[in-house]
Amino acid sequence: MQVSISGQHLKVTPPLRKYVTKKLERIDRHTGLPLIRGDVVLHVEKNRYWAEGTLHTKGADWHATSKGDDMFAVIDRVVDKLDRQANKHKEKIVDHHQQDGGLKSQLQLDSISNDQ
Repeated sequence: MQVSISGQHLKVTPPLRKYVTKKLERIDRHTGLPLIRGDVVLHVEKNRYWAEGTLHTKGADWHATSKGDDMFAVIDRVVDKLDRQANKHKEKIVDHHQQDGGLKSQLQLDSISNDQ
């Protein structure tokens, strides 16, 4: 996954960049969906930190924002929000309708009960 990390009124240091990249890789592992690109923007307004993240996948885009007093906690909250959106999307695309209730399985069950 290609990750773009930028900062407004903030210099993105290598440890901060590494932390964001590591957190976004967690989403990539959890979902199993092909993530194309991730964009993270980190802001500072007076003593308040603000982060926004966007993940682009084939067929869906997810966006989350969070504000707080600690930059690392804000990043954690944004990644958690994106992770929940990704898991919800993954559950939606899995077809649950064919589990023991499909027409094919009903026909097989009927033929087994008729044979006995």
